[in-house]
Amino acid sequence: MNRRKHPILAGMLVFGVLLGLFIISLWVLSYIIGREDSLFGVEKVAIVEIRGVIFDPQPVIERLVKYRKNETIKAIILRIDSPGGAVGPAQEIYAEVKKIKKEKKVLASMGSVAASGGYYVACAAEKIVANPGSITGSIGVVVESLNVEELLRKIGLEPMVVKSGKHKDLGSPTRKMTEDERKLLQEVLDNVHEQFIQAVAEGRNLPIEKVRPIADGRIFSGDQAFRLGLVDALGSLEDAIALASQMSGIKGEPDVIYPEKRKFSLLEFILQGIMQKITERLIETHPSFYFIFSRP
Repeated sequence: MNRRKHPILAGMLVFGVLLGLFIISLWVLSYIIGREDSLFGVEKVAIVEIRGVIFDPQPVIERLVKYRKNETIKAIILRIDSPGGAVGPAQEIYAEVKKIKKEKKVLASMGSVAASGGYYVACAAEKIVANPGSITGSIGVVVESLNVEELLRKIGLEPMVVKSGKHKDLGSPTRKMTEDERKLLQEVLDNVHEQFIQAVAEGRNLPIEKVRPIADGRIFSGDQAFRLGLVDALGSLEDAIALASQMSGIKGEPDVIYPEKRKFSLLEFILQGIMQKITERLIETHPSFYFIFSRP
């Protein structure tokens, strides 16, 4: 094709190519700026959510480790909305937060509930910010199990157990707990409870003598917790972001990395409801130890 004979067509072609390159450049630029590991080195505050019952610590820990390695992130905020969970997972997150705190600022921001294991995790942070009406505290450990022995007898079922030691089926729901078993469980529970008290005293820089009287499982509002020294300040997530920026020396408005918003899925909503019921049933029937605030 002779371009001299079709100058308008050639011009439109060149314009289209240049426009396409311009759009691609804008997309690449916005992608680079929006990345968590931006090449421009903008100082950031990252938010890590801890929601629901704490059973699987790995997603939270992976996020924390990723942000710890990112030099542009100067502070991390744990946004906690959890009634607690299993002891081990809560302690794993607690330990990871303590490691990160040696390298960068870590704050906790309480949502509607940050109790029991949720509060345990918060104690690893350098500062805790709560709403006046946040439910927190519940410093304690619980073991719950159902006894279905009579029910099985009524429907004609008889459990049969073969075990290698006298305490191997400790906490079995198919028979009553013996006094020796109750004593053993209480000793372990008291030990784990003492670990919780130690974590609160250390994290909040409080004497154990001040923590022990309020570590009986009772809950507090954010306002009450503030007066007791269990939280540092009253405020929202935005207040926590401002405090994190100030503590980490960020000048001006920080670039905040919020958790990704997930699209609503009806199937996922139904499955979450089912999993919540399974979790509640597991807590009721499985003889394990939990840092959890049991709501009525």
